[in-house]
Amino acid sequence: MNRAAKVFLTFAVFFCRKYMKKTYLRLLIIVAVLSLLAVASCNTNKGEKTSISKEISMVVKDGAKVSFNYTLKMDGKVVDSSEGKPPLTYTQGVGEIVPGLEEQMVGLKVGDKKSIVVTPENAYGEHNPKAMQKVPKTAFKDPKALRVGSIVSGQAQGKEFEAIVASLDDKDVTLDFNHPFAGKTLNFDIEVVSVQ
Repeated sequence: MNRAAKVFLTFAVFFCRKYMKKTYLRLLIIVAVLSLLAVASCNTNKGEKTSISKEISMVVKDGAKVSFNYTLKMDGKVVDSSEGKPPLTYTQGVGEIVPGLEEQMVGLKVGDKKSIVVTPENAYGEHNPKAMQKVPKTAFKDPKALRVGSIVSGQAQGKEFEAIVASLDDKDVTLDFNHPFAGKTLNFDIEVVSVQ
């Protein structure tokens, strides 16, 4: 019972003793006052529960700041995970994560776990053969160190780039400028940690 309720109850008892002669009327008024206080107390608690349930039921929607743990698999192998690291945090609806993953996060709540499959067209796109380019070996400082699958970086026309060595021959190196996950289906296992 809060302070205001105690003061009101004390006043009601004093009023009944001073001005009401019949005991049953006093008792009736005290019971009525206690009932009103009980109802008021329940309404206050109900409001607190509503506030708490709003926090708990926050769902992923546009503009929400979301943190989640994940494991990413491609071709049955784990290629990335937040295990042992802080959860990944992003803002829903602004394109900070792969579109196919972002779409399937909508409506999830804290504690939800989900397996999400993202096809190439909703991730890093299909592998584009036009993004392959032959470059003379002489363009590299140490061509003998190049291996198929290694990542090279450099600068062309004032812009930095990264590419994967796709193939080598006696004179040329074929570079793949596609994203390493292009053409791949991404399999995420996620758990929502927070939604704000």
